[in-house]
Amino acid sequence: MTSDNLDVALIRDARAGLSGAQRALVERYRETVYRLARSATGDPEEAFDIAQETFVAAFAALNRYDPERPFKAWISAITLNKCRDWARRRAVRRFIGLPMPEHTADWIADDAPSAETLAADRAELAATARAIAELPAMLKEVLILCTVEGLSQQEAAMTLGISVKAVETRLSRARQKLVGIVRGSTDARV
Repeated sequence: MTSDNLDVALIRDARAGLSGAQRALVERYRETVYRLARSATGDPEEAFDIAQETFVAAFAALNRYDPERPFKAWISAITLNKCRDWARRRAVRRFIGLPMPEHTADWIADDAPSAETLAADRAELAATARAIAELPAMLKEVLILCTVEGLSQQEAAMTLGISVKAVETRLSRARQKLVGIVRGSTDARV
């Protein structure tokens, strides 16, 4: 059974109210949803909450799912919508001056061979994550879907509801802008 066929069967069972099917869908896509939310927000705790919200929303809307569309693209679109909602709430909190919650989780594994290597890897990864977070949403979403999540440009276009050419253009712009941001932060440290 192909992955898409398995998804369709699980969705059919989930629509019928079988909790095992819902659990199987969560297990199949939780890492994808979390990674996407983590990449979009830069915050592991918020990403965890967004992942939960995504699955709650997806299961509530499962009757509207079109089996002709890959489930991964559909759940990715819901995740990005939840990330946009988070960004709007965050912007409102900043606007009205409420403090942001502290970010205490460190999502990078600490199994590096030496402390120096670990520190350098963390700094580089943190700089990249900050640079991605600085990108405009329309560029960030395409970059995350294609490079982090490994979706094809066609799948990213379907997820975002835009043309493949628009994905190609945004991906190119995102990469150019990312290089500029990273270079700018490197120059600032020198």
